[in-house]
Amino acid sequence: MSDTIIMERGMRSLVDSLGEVDAERFITRLIREPFDYTKWQRDLFEGMTIEEISNEAVEYCKANPR
Repeated sequence: MSDTIIMERGMRSLVDSLGEVDAERFITRLIREPFDYTKWQRDLFEGMTIEEISNEAVEYCKANPR
């Protein structure tokens, strides 16, 4: 997948999920502050099993159908 397609899909996902204004706010925060995605992911899921993460994802999808 090309970088352009990744950018387009990512932006579309952000706008669909957050709306245009909050998607822009999110991007602005990422640009302004140092952000270590790997550390954020590690901290976000710390102490959770794969099954717990999967169950949360399933519940989220049920509560937020497209």
